[in-house]
Amino acid sequence: MSEDRFKFFQNKQCEYFPCHKGIKAEEFNCLFCFCPLYPLGEKCGGNFKYIENDVKDCSGCTLPHRPGAYEFVCSKWDEIKELAAANRKDPEENKDK
Repeated sequence: MSEDRFKFFQNKQCEYFPCHKGIKAEEFNCLFCFCPLYPLGEKCGGNFKYIENDVKDCSGCTLPHRPGAYEFVCSKWDEIKELAAANRKDPEENKDK
């Protein structure tokens, strides 16, 4: 068995499992149930669209649930960290974004 078990998790008892279509059930990864890439907006790399009130609709995206998702999310860590740092530096400037 792989020593990388921390990269994959399934919750088959979840009432939404699998929450996105197009991935084999045995490959569906629940690790990033709430996608950490959401705040990256258009730079997330996933299949999304914006709907009313600039809400990002990720219902058509399977990126964080596919094999290799852990590595992809980790590859975006510097961008996530920069976004968090920018919000920390001037919270008043960013509060309406």
